[in-house]
This record gives sequence, structure tokens and C-alpha cells, in this order.
Amino acid sequence: MPSRTLRATGIVTLVAAALLGSAYALGRSLVPDQPGHDTGVPASVHSPHYADQPPAPVGSPATTGAPASPMEHGQDPADDDQGPFGSLVSTGTTRVALTFDDGPDPQYTPQVLALLREYGVKATFCVVGENSAAHPELIQAIVAEGHTLCNHSWDHDITLGKRPRDTIRADLLRTNAAIRAAVPDARIEYFRQPGGAWTYPVVAACEELGMAPLHWTVDPSDWQAPGALRITATVMTETAPGAIVLLHDAGGDRAGTVEALQRLLPELMVRFQLEALPNGTT
Repeated sequence: MPSRTLRATGIVTLVAAALLGSAYALGRSLVPDQPGHDTGVPASVHSPHYADQPPAPVGSPATTGAPASPMEHGQDPADDDQGPFGSLVSTGTTRVALTFDDGPDPQYTPQVLALLREYGVKATFCVVGENSAAHPELIQAIVAEGHTLCNHSWDHDITLGKRPRDTIRADLLRTNAAIRAAVPDARIEYFRQPGGAWTYPVVAACEELGMAPLHWTVDPSDWQAPGALRITATVMTETAPGAIVLLHDAGGDRAGTVEALQRLLPELMVRFQLEALPNGTT
């Protein structure tokens, strides 16, 4: 074959190869990258990790310095000795403590007091300030019958622990003042945060005022009025030595709680010694 023909054939081959290479590159640029096998390592340092949380909204506890209660997230950091943020979840003995929240109430508190009197049982009443101011005679009856008092905030503010420290302190002092307006020398040794929504500021405030933060061990959710049978079954199943049982004598229809108490008192007394949480000298 003449040399001129060979040169022409070589040039055509080179041009064809160049055109094919360009076409291949162009095609690759139009095809999106395919994901590789998952190695468990993020593809980019800017990708969110699986457990990352979105930024806290302005005004939330994370940005105001007031920690949110674990109870608000369905978490209970209580261990065998302490409840949320160091609150009490045990009597410290083998005895069991019954506690009644949200009163006093003119309809249900007298019924609870009558049952406790019938069985000779002392309990702890976590009272709301505005209810105490409205029914001082019931505060007097609670104290006269030897029961222990606990501060349960002025108006059952579940978000109290997220408020400024001065606001928390004022709320607790106002509640104590309402109690002592009825019983001037009343001992108020405990504070129970509404909803169990504890925070470090509310615990610090109650301890500064000489009150211990009081949580619970057994919660039959009687505030939801599930009926006497369910309340009774939960308390009897879950109560163990040293337990603090949460019940309610106000805040709604508490007929189921009263009926449950009629069954619970004789049965609990067979298994445990019931006591009011101890009073100190506050």
C-alpha cells in the first residue's frame, strides 16, 4: 500500500478515536453518580448524623439555660436511689407512703381524709396554693389529723421549672404563705413539681426554701380517671417496700380514686406499714 494511503488511514483512525473519547466523556457527564455500598460512614462531613437533633428553637430550655425535664421526652432518669434531678422516689425505709396531689378539694379531700381516719393511716398531701387559699379549713383538717403537707405550686403550673429563678421562688413562697395563712406553724417539708416536669432551677429553688423535691415510685394515672379497678390493680402490682404512691384528691372527677382507696387501704396494710413522709422542723 502506498505511504500516502497509510498516512491517510492513520489520520482517520486518530480522528475517530478522539471523537469516540469525547463522546464517552460527554456521556459520563450526563449520567448522575451512582451511590456506592453503605459503609456506615457519612459521605460528607456536612451530612447530618443519624442521632443529630435540629437546633433548639429560640426560647427553649436549651437556649435559656433551663434544662428541659426528661419527663417531657418520655424519659425517666430515676435510678434505685434518686428520681429526676435528685428528687425523692423512696421513703428510705420499708414503709410505703401514700401521697395525694392537687387539693384540697371540698368534695373529694374530706372523703379521702375519712377513709384514712377509718384505717388509722397517715399520708402526705401535695396541695396547690390557690386551692389552699380557697379552702383553708381543709388545710387545717389535714394538719389536725396528722398528715404531712407538700407544696405543689400556686396553680399547678407544669412549666414552672422553665421560668426565671425569681419567678419560681415567688410561686413557691406564695403557696407556702397560703398554707400558713390557714395553719401559721405548718411544716412544709416537700415540694412536688406539677407533672413531674423537674428542672435544675426548680429543684434549686425548693431546696433553698428548705423543701425536699418529692417525686414518686408508683403512678396509676388516676388523674385520667381509668376506673377504680385499674387504679387498684396498678397500685397493688407495682408497690414495693419504700414506695411513694401518687394519687389525686382533686383536679377532676376523683370518685374512682376514692373507690380504689376503699379497696387499697386494707390490702396494702396487710403487706406494708403505711406512713406519712416525715416532717422536720421547717
